Amino acid sequence: MSKKKEKTIDFNKIPEEEKLKYEIAEELGLLDKVKKSGWKSLSAKETGRIGGLMTKRRREEKKQTEASEV
Repeated sequence: MSKKKEKTIDFNKIPEEEKLKYEIAEELGLLDKVKKSGWKSLSAKETGRIGGLMTKRRREEKKQTEASEV
């Protein structure tokens, strides 16, 4: 049985949304799992946690942007 190689991620070529997803996965200690087995290897709980944190950060960024425009 052959082992899968870890995927290398070129952060210069992925969209900003994907970068955020990878950053959060790293903060939660899930990045190695994602690199090794892909996003589908995450449980529903792990996926939901990443999605929830992405939403929270986008809201915070939006508030900061709106506050700085006023």
